[in-house]
Amino acid sequence: MTPLPIDAVLPELAQALASAGRAVLQAPPGAGKTTRVPLALLEAGLVEGRIVMLEPRRLAARAAAERMAEMLGEKVGQTVGYRIRGESKLGKATRIEVVTEAVLTRMIQSDPALCGIGAVIFDEFHERSLNADLGLALTWELREALRDDLIVLVMSATLDAAPVAALMDNAPVITSQGRSFPVETRWLDRPLPKGARLPEAIADLVAHALAETEGGVLVFLPGEGEIRRTATALAGRLPPGCHIRPLYGALSLSEQRAAIRPAPDGRKLVLATAIAETSLTIEDVRVVVDSGRARRARFDPGSGMSRLVTERVTRAEADQRRGRAGRVAPGTCYRLWTRGEEGALAPYPPAEIEVGDLTGLALDLALWGTDDPAEMAFLTAPNPGALAGARSLLARLGALDGSGRITDHGRRLASLPVHPRLGHMLEIAGKQAAPLAAVLTDRDPLRGAGSDLALRLKTIADPGAPCPVPPDRGALARIRDEARRLAALVPDGPRPMPPGEMAALAYPDRVGLRRKGDDARYVLSGGKGAVLDAEDALAGQRLVVALDLDGDAREARIRLAVALGESELRASHCHAIRWYDLCIWSRRENRVIARRQERFGALVLEDRPWTDAPPQAIAAAMVEGVRLLGLPWSEAARRLQARVELLRHEGVQLPDFSDTALMGRLEEWLLPVLDGVKTAEDLKRFDMLPALKAMLSWEDQHALDRLAPACFETPLGRRVPIDYNGAVPAIELRLQELFGTTEHPVIGPRRLPLRITLLSPAHRPVQVTMDLPGFWASSYAEVRKDMRGRYPRHPWPEDPTRADPTLRARPRGSRG
Repeated sequence: MTPLPIDAVLPELAQALASAGRAVLQAPPGAGKTTRVPLALLEAGLVEGRIVMLEPRRLAARAAAERMAEMLGEKVGQTVGYRIRGESKLGKATRIEVVTEAVLTRMIQSDPALCGIGAVIFDEFHERSLNADLGLALTWELREALRDDLIVLVMSATLDAAPVAALMDNAPVITSQGRSFPVETRWLDRPLPKGARLPEAIADLVAHALAETEGGVLVFLPGEGEIRRTATALAGRLPPGCHIRPLYGALSLSEQRAAIRPAPDGRKLVLATAIAETSLTIEDVRVVVDSGRARRARFDPGSGMSRLVTERVTRAEADQRRGRAGRVAPGTCYRLWTRGEEGALAPYPPAEIEVGDLTGLALDLALWGTDDPAEMAFLTAPNPGALAGARSLLARLGALDGSGRITDHGRRLASLPVHPRLGHMLEIAGKQAAPLAAVLTDRDPLRGAGSDLALRLKTIADPGAPCPVPPDRGALARIRDEARRLAALVPDGPRPMPPGEMAALAYPDRVGLRRKGDDARYVLSGGKGAVLDAEDALAGQRLVVALDLDGDAREARIRLAVALGESELRASHCHAIRWYDLCIWSRRENRVIARRQERFGALVLEDRPWTDAPPQAIAAAMVEGVRLLGLPWSEAARRLQARVELLRHEGVQLPDFSDTALMGRLEEWLLPVLDGVKTAEDLKRFDMLPALKAMLSWEDQHALDRLAPACFETPLGRRVPIDYNGAVPAIELRLQELFGTTEHPVIGPRRLPLRITLLSPAHRPVQVTMDLPGFWASSYAEVRKDMRGRYPRHPWPEDPTRADPTLRARPRGSRG
């Protein structure tokens, strides 16, 4: 075998595993860890039983097993075998079993002691897939509880090893420096212009790289669509003898091998997704062209929807890709961004447990018997909110009971190799649901044919059926194979079910009811909005099940859906369809509306007037209207509020009449008196003064009238309202009405002087005072001179303190 960098640390690794039974191996891409380490453990005799090695992708698992078998001069299925979804090559003599990560979880759940297995190796752990994180947590727990002899090895290319080592009880860390040839990095001179299309831009860069370099070229693109469009953009621009080889997970095995193996003649141009970043050795590559984009699944717990988003790569991913150019010889890496833009790249991609759908994780944890992931060895704890949302969905599917424990139905779902949604559909509907489940786990075989799922199912059932677009034959073949595999795992259904009814079983939160209007806009049973293209064949349907959406937070666009009859919805979800009596405040109508509604989640299937709604319900709804419209203050109510608040500031114990306090206690004081108030106009006419007074006890009212009276009684016995809304309480009255008054009027416990505006006989302000005796003694003389000239028929005595109060004028002709 050709020497590889990992060979130098294999003795140290074997010694660490022999003494500690656990280790973390850091080795850069190309060091040879994937193929050399399992064989070295086997050769050293460290392991009794089988060695199970986890790979993040099916292609990598198959390729690793084939390469190790080739190194042993054997066929796959002898000493080295693999097990992936839908495919297995194992034999009685198999000692090394390469599996995809989800397979290990099912192995542990079915056999918590992992009988017959002596070592578990987690390869490419730096990718931080959800299944790898869960697999390590389960493996470590069973090792601690049942199998202290089980060897656990975590291998990673870029991950910081210290946190993983600490998680594994301070496991030894072995580092391989690796070996790679120098790679020259070339950046763009200037950023791509706004609006530039990725396929055309990357095609230009590839053509440039082909002209400047020799050897195989590996181009990193975010997805299959970009691969196809880039291949089209390169048509006619390739040098003679250069062959395009696409590489992505959905390709057939022969096409994948053609991309991995050396080109038999000419030059190879591999257009690949992130599948080529790690694990795989793509021979004869000396040039990397990096688009700088990666596609990741992002999950929105609020909508319960996952979507694929295209994002900038991280520095770790860019370094991984760059390293592919230096595996066999000095190489060159072309980057579709400028050197200045590189500083804005994030250091690492997020772990899937931080951004992914946690429904499967929640089901596995329930099956394992734990409801607290903090008790397990997770490198990153799952988000509590996202985990709660996942458990809520599982409860809705009947996989968890009211206390969060797994049900028998949940155990059956956990045994199926599909998302719990699809497992629920398969368990209820049986074999007939297998094609639908298979379609939803693969790429769309009829892209551009509208949203109707029924058209896909028809094409799967009848390959010769007419199609509006050319079908993806490879996808159809995979879907048919997967449908046969899933059908073999479940019994026949209890009765025939149309596709819409089956889809509603899997997605009870994505049943869509068409809104009123011309546009094909829907409200989903989970509460979100969605829209169909107006030209779509399903645009006129009243009910649909939205199976794939673009993830828009405001109103998602439906990409795949199926029509649903109301009778079908009632047949499968009768237990969840209920009548509700609804009495609410309508912002649009500015009134209380009382309706009886038949609902499925957020969908209103039938709506009727609630003619005999009880007054208490109407009043409670009206309270919500008051919260929005505000209290209907009258002048008298405001005066009462001001009097109460004045005394409260003076230290008198009275109820809090501030606006904030009153709005916060509407149910206590306003609700009981809202009989007959149903609209905003009713509220305007409503007098809330009696309700405010009712909050005051007899003692409160007595103290209020004594210390902060509503009116000031003049010497003539006239009651003048006191204005409490200013900085100080105030009154206005004719100056002559206070003749003979020698003490200034005061209120409150601290005997605050009233602010008195003295008026002329024509009710115009003459003087403002808070010291009436002082006014009589000082300013009155000047006021008297002015008033006598203006109002000669009115009395203006020299000594007002000895005069009688009056509002009368002298008869004409009299003098005084």
